Amino acid sequence: EKHLVLLRDGRTLIGYLRSIDQFANLVLHQTVERIHVGKKYGDIPRGIFVVRGENVVLLGEIDLEKESDTPLQQVSIEEILEEQRVELQAKQESEKLKVQALKARGLSVPRADTLDEY
Repeated sequence: EKHLVLLRDGRTLIGYLRSIDQFANLVLHQTVERIHVGKKYGDIPRGIFVVRGENVVLLGEIDLEKESDTPLQQVSIEEILEEQRVELQAKQESEKLKVQALKARGLSVPRADTLDEY
């Protein structure tokens, strides 16, 4: 059965579940990493994928009959990666402007890379 796995870092994996244990460690076969940007998506083939259970946010079975009824448009890997890069760049610029506005008002915001992940 085909499954969708959402990881803690935001990645989405789709593949056939081959194994699971008591810690929710997963082994996926014929896995693709699906990247969504707006109304478009692209699939990057990843093959056999082992996921440590602590990184699993969501695991769900995909209804194969409804899978093709998506309003999203599939595009090439290169195109989706470029769109993802542009979206990330725009997000970083927006964050930069927010930080500058807060600094102008005398407030300081801790940088995300200095905070603990947990």
